[in-house]
Amino acid sequence: MPENLSSRRKRPTWDEYFLEIAFSVAERSTCDRAHVGAVLVRDKRILSTGYNGSPAGLPHCDEVGHLIVDGHCVRTLHAEQNAIIQSALHGVDSEGATAYVTHQPCLTCAKMLINAGIRRVVYAGNYPDAYSRQFLAEANVQLDHMTRPGSTGSVSAPEPDAAP
Repeated sequence: MPENLSSRRKRPTWDEYFLEIAFSVAERSTCDRAHVGAVLVRDKRILSTGYNGSPAGLPHCDEVGHLIVDGHCVRTLHAEQNAIIQSALHGVDSEGATAYVTHQPCLTCAKMLINAGIRRVVYAGNYPDAYSRQFLAEANVQLDHMTRPGSTGSVSAPEPDAAP
């Protein structure tokens, strides 16, 4: 029998586990306005991942700078978009999956997640987009906010005018 069961580390929940993986994925981000990561999961299995960065073969923000239009950097795809694209590109069905995202999805990403068949979104950082929340609710996509595993508070969100 183990010496001291009470001194053992706490095993993360599945939500904590996959959300932490989303934060690891975000480290690949090439736009410093918001390092965002997304992980699509079904039946406790990772289907695909994505982070915000430029389309394949095009220069990244960290190489040539931002392309700002109306206060948003439009050089990059969002993490959720890249996760959905990777899933589709490799023939992986995302119907019924959960998306774990470091930030609340914007409206465009919310619409894409809805159309990709995502049934639940778990996110850490807030993003001020009431329409995103409204669309997800109307589509019966469960939206759950979590504090980043191991943190003492919520994660930092992008600037209000920055798109994740």
